[in-house]
Amino acid sequence: MWKSSRLAVLFFFICYTISGQTFFFNSLLEGQIRFEDKGVPDVHIMNTTAGRATISDEEGMFSIEASPGDTLLFSAVQYRRKQLVLSASMLESRFIYVNLEEFVNELDEVVVRPFNLSGDLVRDMQQMKTEPVVTASTLGLPNAYVKPMMQSERLLKEASMGPFHLGMITAVPFNPLINMITGRTKMLKRRVARDRKYLLTQEVRNYYPDSIFVSRMGIPADRIDDFMYFCEVDSKFDSIVSSDDHIAILNLLLVKSKAYRENNQLD
Repeated sequence: MWKSSRLAVLFFFICYTISGQTFFFNSLLEGQIRFEDKGVPDVHIMNTTAGRATISDEEGMFSIEASPGDTLLFSAVQYRRKQLVLSASMLESRFIYVNLEEFVNELDEVVVRPFNLSGDLVRDMQQMKTEPVVTASTLGLPNAYVKPMMQSERLLKEASMGPFHLGMITAVPFNPLINMITGRTKMLKRRVARDRKYLLTQEVRNYYPDSIFVSRMGIPADRIDDFMYFCEVDSKFDSIVSSDDHIAILNLLLVKSKAYRENNQLD
């Protein structure tokens, strides 16, 4: 009886291992869903392969168990559905960003002719009376050219103690102390670091059109984002991208593209 039980367990394990369904390869994947560089809340994330699901929080953050090859489906009102097949490099990064596209319901064409517009843009622009553009810079306001902080940076500033001032002697700020004790401050620091790396990756992504990735690097168009995650884990990535040396960045991408193609058998 004992031997038959052992054989049954062994047979069950082998079958699951062969089919790629063994739980030992599951890992917790975290990420943030974004639209126009802002987190999107209440997005339904479903691992259609493993039958698991979750919902993004108010900052667009989510976490879900997944394995290489699993398919994630992202759906929300006002946004197009998006499917993402997880690769080993995505799971290795432990954190991914998912950009959604706004869903626009196109209506039948309607011609409107208010204000005696002719449809000729040049002539209509000459006839229209416009006021000067009012911005912080044209008004000469202070800090007009200060770069706005990211959402994660604002949250970190709110959660942190900040520089010492005399008011702290009589009124100790308890929220920063609680955040420090509970680990929220440390978590926000990690999020700021991830967001800054994300911005670096987006800069590199915008340097070159998709045709360069496809023709020169041999990366399929539908795997460019996965390739960028593969590059992120390289220790040299941050320093080379921060140098703003486009030649050095291109050389790094060419070297990494060769390794990526070999790892994914794309040659």
